[in-house]
Amino acid sequence: MGRIVVYLYGKPKEKSYLTIINEYYKRLKGRGISLSYYSDKNKSIDYENMLLNLKGNLILIDENGEELSSKDLSLLISKIIMDHTTTNFALGPPDGFSEGFKSKIHQSISLSPMTFPHEMAASIFIEQLYRATEIIKGTTYHRE
Repeated sequence: MGRIVVYLYGKPKEKSYLTIINEYYKRLKGRGISLSYYSDKNKSIDYENMLLNLKGNLILIDENGEELSSKDLSLLISKIIMDHTTTNFALGPPDGFSEGFKSKIHQSISLSPMTFPHEMAASIFIEQLYRATEIIKGTTYHRE
């Protein structure tokens, strides 16, 4: 079974975002998905270097990435779960990832053509991961 790790640059300082992230992460814990906060006291270049050295696949959450529907994301998550490798999702720092870093990454996905604060993007992405796992399970959480 493939493992999923979500990397966030810094723990959200806005309590409402942190509450949302924690709530959905609690629901995801038993589903092979973990969450890791990278200290925002470090430079974003250090974060990028750390991400480049991770084992497994790396998928960026980036405003210029491929746009997926919730169903499409569930198909991607389903494939990852069936794989036997780790897939790392990374959300960038407030100013985004550097162009040099993005040029080294083979896959990125976008949450929307709109731009969100990185803490809001993290909240949305964690909820979408939960939604994807609910679609896979066939529950009524996702309504069409």
